[in-house]
Amino acid sequence: MKLVRFGPPGAEKPGLVDADGTIRDVSAHVRDYDGPNLSPASLDKLRQLDLKSLPAAPPGVRIGPPVARPANFIAVGLNYEDHAKETGSPIPTEPVLFNKLGNCIVGPYDDVIMPKGSQKLDWEVEIAFVIGTRARYVEEKDAFKYIAGYTICNDVSERHFQLERGGQWMKGKCFETSGPLGPWLVTPDEIEDVQNLDMWLDVNGKRMQTGNTRTMIFSIPYLLHYISQFMVLEPGDVVTTGTPPGVGLGMKPPVFLKPGDVMTLHIQGLGQQSQKVVAFRE
Repeated sequence: MKLVRFGPPGAEKPGLVDADGTIRDVSAHVRDYDGPNLSPASLDKLRQLDLKSLPAAPPGVRIGPPVARPANFIAVGLNYEDHAKETGSPIPTEPVLFNKLGNCIVGPYDDVIMPKGSQKLDWEVEIAFVIGTRARYVEEKDAFKYIAGYTICNDVSERHFQLERGGQWMKGKCFETSGPLGPWLVTPDEIEDVQNLDMWLDVNGKRMQTGNTRTMIFSIPYLLHYISQFMVLEPGDVVTTGTPPGVGLGMKPPVFLKPGDVMTLHIQGLGQQSQKVVAFRE
């Protein structure tokens, strides 16, 4: 299934994408895509619906993030060896974890607002997974049982804040609109091999990032296992898993985003996003 949320910010409705690509309104059957509504039992109920009998979403309706109000938004840094090398960072021997904030999440086509004082705004195409079952001390071999689905994340990053202002990375990772998600949450049964998905990101039509999830240092099941040794992951929590090479910081000389730039990003089987960068506004 492809789960989608549509409508104005803060008032999105849950939907499913039917075989013809039409968004069907399922709000009569599930309140929203959050918490227990992402459990295996809840998703199984949605699978039984006759989508053609459900109302279609209005044409041209805004697409929101595919999950609502995650309690935790965990990110993994430097999870592709060639990305670590391009940024001059050592290759991690254990996953590098940091937090993003739930309120930085926006829809896949919403504007990205440059934060006040931004100097070095950068892009990162990533695959994220969403928890469907409470995950506590999970064994790697069982990890896939805890995942509700996969989506695209653009881990938009302000490198000056992240790397030059002291302390933890989250200073450059949590500003408003820095976490576009979507367009869909794709359930695992639709993905043949999550560790072999092509991905790319363009800026103004120029290819910047090209990668594949097979080159991750730490696989998705290992990441879920590892993170669950340090914290409990609840249904609806989002984990974004790192980016392949081609970020602006790694270019010589570095290249950063400016107002008017358009980022377009794609992951095989998960759809496509596009965001315009706009100047800071009060």
